[in-house]
Amino acid sequence: MKIASLLTAAAAVGTTSAFVAPQQRNTASTTTSLDATIAVFGASGLTAQECVYQAIKDGDKVVGLTRNPSNLLVPKGSGGADAEKPFSDPNLTVIAGDVTNAADVAKVFENDIDGVIIALGGKTSDVGVTMLTDGTNNIMAAMKDKGVKRVAVVTSIGAGDSKDQAPFAFKILMMTVMKKIFTDKNNQEEAVVNSGLEYCIVRPGGLTVDPPTGVINVIDGEAGSIPRADVAQFCLEAVKDADFPYVGQTPCISSVGGTSWVKDRSKAARGEM
Repeated sequence: MKIASLLTAAAAVGTTSAFVAPQQRNTASTTTSLDATIAVFGASGLTAQECVYQAIKDGDKVVGLTRNPSNLLVPKGSGGADAEKPFSDPNLTVIAGDVTNAADVAKVFENDIDGVIIALGGKTSDVGVTMLTDGTNNIMAAMKDKGVKRVAVVTSIGAGDSKDQAPFAFKILMMTVMKKIFTDKNNQEEAVVNSGLEYCIVRPGGLTVDPPTGVINVIDGEAGSIPRADVAQFCLEAVKDADFPYVGQTPCISSVGGTSWVKDRSKAARGEM
């Protein structure tokens, strides 16, 4: 079932549309044109882990690049009783590397890749102040070289033209302690928009490691919180569904629980408790 048929027009207030994640697809019969070896960059990050895990469980193949392969675990949100165990699968290839190294990125595209998810992260003190932009440019160059067109890029609420969708307290952080990372996110987004690729820039609200709700709100107002598992579902459909309705767009997404949020900087929100 295509995602477009699952968009509901009965969303609250006319500024929100409900995106309902599909049931696990039958791999013998798919409506996607990208069928489906997916490259996931930043594969050991909390959101990227969800992308990797859900794609594998859905019957797809995944090639992941991460600086720390040992950190690729079963995610808390979707992983159930196996959460936080090391994750491996015959359909999963994990490559140790750095997205700022074009040679490492090229290793991923030695495989036949159908779609790409970019979910990079890390403290600027560890990865540098231009890692997001530099790494994304390397990835997009490799995509063009191999003729890969579809990409989902996870950034953040507040990035680009979504500044006014961030709550006031978060705006203060964006202009102070998070200024460098948001400069990088904004430059990353600009590079993607000008790439000529079939992109979807995904701007989630406050991220949690809760189980997936299966419902995602695409919003125009302030963003609510959202499980990383739901963000992953949105990204996977963005690269697998030929008729995904948000290609060439920059949707802000939150889960069903409200239209505003306070940034949760706790260890629990980062999956550390």
